[in-house]
Formats: sequence, structure tokens, C-alpha cells
Amino acid sequence: MTTFSDMETVSDVETVPQDLLIVLRHPPHGSQWLREGLDVALVAAAFGQRVGLLFQGDGVYALLKDQQAGALGQKGTHPQMAMLEMYDIDMLWVSETALAERELSADDLMLPMVPLNAEAVAELFARHPRTLIF
Repeated sequence: MTTFSDMETVSDVETVPQDLLIVLRHPPHGSQWLREGLDVALVAAAFGQRVGLLFQGDGVYALLKDQQAGALGQKGTHPQMAMLEMYDIDMLWVSETALAERELSADDLMLPMVPLNAEAVAELFARHPRTLIF
């Protein structure tokens, strides 16, 4: 498994103004925001758009291993997350602050992610003028 230290940093990833950054800030259950953000990412990638995902705030909960269905049987997002690789969505970042605030680590996550500090998150936004926030 790839570890944080094996992954690229923001400055190592070549981005172009046409790249789409999707920021996922909501938990996987309780609303449709995260699911809709993932749907947009998959559709954009299916149409040839290069897409990157940044997980911030409660969005990091979507990355946890072994998730169950939400309240009232609400579907989890693991099936969508598993499709990211198939759609060539490999620019995956996570806020170090969000992980720390929730007492999570790389071992808790189902996918290898590039952790970003606050400065690197700001740089990521600067490099992606086309950004959608969910």
C-alpha cells in the first residue's frame, strides 16, 4: 500500500487551468452533498476532464474503511470511491488539519491520499481556477 511519504505533494503535480478540482466537505451520510460531488467528478472524468479531489472537513469521513449504510439505509459512498481509479481520478488530497481534528491517520483511510497542510491547500486552490465545492 502506498503511504503518505510515497505520494506526491501539490507542487509535484502538474496542473493546468483546465483541470477541475472538486472539494468534498460534507460527511457521507446525512445529506447528498458528498455523493453529488463524487457523481460530478465521475461524470466529468467520463467526458475526458482531468479531475482532482480534495477532502476537507467532515468529507474525510468518506475515506474511512469499513463504512456501513447510513441512517434509514442511506447508501454509503464506497462504491463510488472504488470507481475513482477506473475513471483515472488519481489526484487525491486530504486536509491534514481535518484528519488531526478528527483524530484520524493514514491507516484509517481506504485510499492512498496526499496530505496537505493549510499552505498547500491554498496553493492547490490557486492552481485550480475551476473549483466546485460540495
